Amino acid sequence: MNNPVTKKARQMIFIVLMISSIIGALLQTSLTTALPVIIHDLKVSAATAQWLTSAYALAMGIMVPISPFLLKRFKTKKLFLSGMGMYMIGLLLCATSNIFPTLLLGRIVQALGNGILLPMTQVIILTIYPPEKRGSAMGIYGLAVGAAPVLAPTITGMVIDILDWHVIFWFALIVVAMNIVLACAFMKDALENEKQSFDLLSLLLSASGYSGLVFGLGNLGTYSFFSIAVALPLLVGIIMLGLFTLRQLRLENPFLELRTFKNREFRLSVIMSMLLYAIMMGGSTLFPLYIQIVHGLSATKSGLIMMPGSLAMAAISPFAGKIYDKFGMRLLAVSGSAFMVFSCIATSFVGESTSIIYLTLMYVARLIAISLIMMPIVTWGMSTMDEKYTSHGTALLTSLRTIAGAVGSAVFVAIMAFVTRVTSESDKITANAFGINAAFIGISALAVVLFAVSAFFVGRRKKTYETVPIFQNETN
Repeated sequence: MNNPVTKKARQMIFIVLMISSIIGALLQTSLTTALPVIIHDLKVSAATAQWLTSAYALAMGIMVPISPFLLKRFKTKKLFLSGMGMYMIGLLLCATSNIFPTLLLGRIVQALGNGILLPMTQVIILTIYPPEKRGSAMGIYGLAVGAAPVLAPTITGMVIDILDWHVIFWFALIVVAMNIVLACAFMKDALENEKQSFDLLSLLLSASGYSGLVFGLGNLGTYSFFSIAVALPLLVGIIMLGLFTLRQLRLENPFLELRTFKNREFRLSVIMSMLLYAIMMGGSTLFPLYIQIVHGLSATKSGLIMMPGSLAMAAISPFAGKIYDKFGMRLLAVSGSAFMVFSCIATSFVGESTSIIYLTLMYVARLIAISLIMMPIVTWGMSTMDEKYTSHGTALLTSLRTIAGAVGSAVFVAIMAFVTRVTSESDKITANAFGINAAFIGISALAVVLFAVSAFFVGRRKKTYETVPIFQNETN
């Protein structure tokens, strides 16, 4: 594709994309900090409250596979404004909610909008920048996504302690409204369009498959694994995803091109992204719960403990992009996953007397790991793929890692709830500490798997910009 976007227009598009990405990252970080307060205010359990994260990820997992069709069928500017509009409606629902169902509905509507915006942002960046600049561009993108958590936990904590958690959504609503104005002025139709038919059956199969998995695993916090509430949704989800896979492989123009998995680098990037997101979302849900429940600290202090880690992430992300451009993926993957293993294991044996300085340092190590892997792995996975498959590859990677994040959050909160329940003969704080430790042991096991994949499967050779054919006839 000969992209008509000028350098100046590219810069303005990038700014608009960054603002939407920052606000999404801010909302995610703010919600994890606010979760203990929401649990108290709305009188729900931790297992119920985690659906604010899991349902968000589920809705995104359902929406993201539609993005290749949407990106091909509709103009870039109109589609971006539609996604931002949905996000704004979701924020309004959350800002005005006084009961849990309304708050949950608002989160789901936000996710539907973000399910359009997130893959769209990555596809546009990978399209408007030349291959030799994509690593740096994605590094800056990672900085933008990491910049929001720098101050968000601390500011959120102070807002919650002084005012109310609803203010978080009102602030985000104002920023989104301003970005819509900017998008109207500067967003361009950067992607080519073509007429395509919409495969409703594929959407229904993927949606029911994702829903079954997330609902089944989400119920683990309340029911046993072999109960109807857990086993039946899981079985339905597995069957539906199996049928979805078979249908995509048989269609000439599939809803989602699964044959992109023939590309080794892309396949590894998806596996590593899924592992990283399960680790990341599980830990992000548990860490504020540990600080505020076990240590009994305020939301403000919880934010302050997490702030140095967020600063480290924001500082390292752009350098990670430059390292990737110069040396390739292996150095980042191995060092990042090693940091993750260290931080997860070190957080698996904490209690009421654990030093706050120790917790802060472990959180710094955790976010250093994320900054070294998260954005470079996307660039690496897409760098050897033909441009016409970029939207399919981005949608697959984004949807699968989002679902993995939802599953990670649901499973590890379920582990925490189960262990807390069986150790309830101890005092409440000790039982909660046992539960969180057990969950982090599970997260540590996943981190070890991520390290093994990085060490044994990510190649030593430097990345090249040659595309790898997906279908046999592409080599001709």
